[in-house]
Amino acid sequence: MGQALISNKKVFRDFFVKESWECGIELKGTEVKSLRDGQANFTDSFARIEQGQVILYNFHINPYKEGSYLNVEPARPRKLLLHKKEIKKIVSHTLGKSVVLVPTKLYFNARGFAKLELVIGQGKKQFDKRDSLKKKDVDRQLARTLRVRQR
Repeated sequence: MGQALISNKKVFRDFFVKESWECGIELKGTEVKSLRDGQANFTDSFARIEQGQVILYNFHINPYKEGSYLNVEPARPRKLLLHKKEIKKIVSHTLGKSVVLVPTKLYFNARGFAKLELVIGQGKKQFDKRDSLKKKDVDRQLARTLRVRQR
């Protein structure tokens, strides 16, 4: 995996992450240049399976400055590129359960292709979020005391 250009850290706060996939994303024209500049936003983005294809919604890519008439709509639905076996596996994981497909990070691989990490997340309740924060706090305190003792 490459270095993440854009990441969605709120996913790990709001969802229990079960499984992840690396997938390509169908881009048009100047969207690639805009992504290389880091001009994208994951806020409220999600994926849905429709007619055997995975579609990403609400993923906002700002128009490229020098793109003029070649720019496309910033928040248009985008097709995610996965193998049929992977799509069937995702369908089996999401069927009849209260889970959601959420993107966590976007990066360019060694060949220069834009890749998106897609995860299956199950929503956390408010008390789950508090428990996660408490556990994170305890782990941080423990690590701090261990560092002090090693000196």
